[in-house]
Amino acid sequence: MSSYDLCRTNCSWRAWLSMPLLILVLGSCGGGVDSGGTGARAASARGPITGFGSVILNGVHFDDSSASVTDADGTVHSRDDLKLGMTTSIRGSAVVVNINGNGSTATSIVFGSDILGLIANIDTVAQTLVVLGQTVDVTPTTVFEIGLNGGLAALSVNDVVEVYALFDAFNNHYSATRIERKASVSAYCLRGLVSNLDTANMAFNIGSERISYAGVPASDVTAALANGRFVRVPMQTAQSGGAWTAIRLQDGVRPLDDQDEARIEGLISDFTTSTQFSVDGVSVDASQANVTGSIALGLGIRVEVRGTARSGVLVASEVQTKTESDVENEGFELDGSISTIDTTNKNFVLRGVTVDYSGIVEFQDGTISDLAVGKLVEVQGTLSADSTGLQAIRIRFKL
Repeated sequence: MSSYDLCRTNCSWRAWLSMPLLILVLGSCGGGVDSGGTGARAASARGPITGFGSVILNGVHFDDSSASVTDADGTVHSRDDLKLGMTTSIRGSAVVVNINGNGSTATSIVFGSDILGLIANIDTVAQTLVVLGQTVDVTPTTVFEIGLNGGLAALSVNDVVEVYALFDAFNNHYSATRIERKASVSAYCLRGLVSNLDTANMAFNIGSERISYAGVPASDVTAALANGRFVRVPMQTAQSGGAWTAIRLQDGVRPLDDQDEARIEGLISDFTTSTQFSVDGVSVDASQANVTGSIALGLGIRVEVRGTARSGVLVASEVQTKTESDVENEGFELDGSISTIDTTNKNFVLRGVTVDYSGIVEFQDGTISDLAVGKLVEVQGTLSADSTGLQAIRIRFKL
């Protein structure tokens, strides 16, 4: 597998099971929404993984038992390679209401990140790090891989990290959803907005970083290359003449297929008016939409948009804004059987994630004394203090 392919209304956790499908078309270093087929009878999703049991994205439970799992390079992976906070692209069957709420059977899952590169600076006060010249914001919902206990404090300058994130065009930062440390890589990767494009000298900027594509074959240069457009750039690990050397260029936004029902969640990447804007590069017509949420629409605001997709434009019927607190309150969910348990320290492992139940926990259909290896449970909670697991809020025993 190529290393670059690794590359703001309050919804509480009690409402997760009734949350509808969010069709996300956010691009990443690792790929985009799986293409193939259109119409409301198929479901497409793109975003950070918020739970397992099935793969859970924004309240929809995608049964991944028969899905192909790959990276953008087409390399086949196990379902076990999927982790909380990873940005993924899922294609599946029509969403139906089942015992878990909204469900779909996934046919394909593709995962990918936005940044893969060397840490140049860490600010533990501001909770930021700089990777490939890009400022990455660590939030209360940023998941760190196991071993990076304490989050940012576990990292050092010159560590190579892979950052799964949402791009914020308001301040040109990346809001991290998951961060992993890598031992070594053969290439870096960066996804962002093109600026200062010079087609004569075949170079452009992503943020402060100059990128040369002079050595990229014309067939590997996206036709969408233009200022203000998202691109994905796998590149060499050393600069030459003050610029990064691109290995290839890809369009950073997948086309939005025509669908009778489509939903997008992401950050507003271009804002003209409250009725005409883009979400991570996807055009939205909100002239007939009902707009809700505690904050106003604007550049960099996180939104959930529902409507129909026609000719690459999402014609919205509903638009909901979200604050960081809203996203934090949505939390995470795990369904499955307990594999190990530590009753002294009050934690157990479920789906490879450590769950801390030492705080105030609501138990349903059982009590704390019923927790044991092999027990089927559904856990809902927030990110734990060490940033690598969950702090349980509710544990429901499943028959």
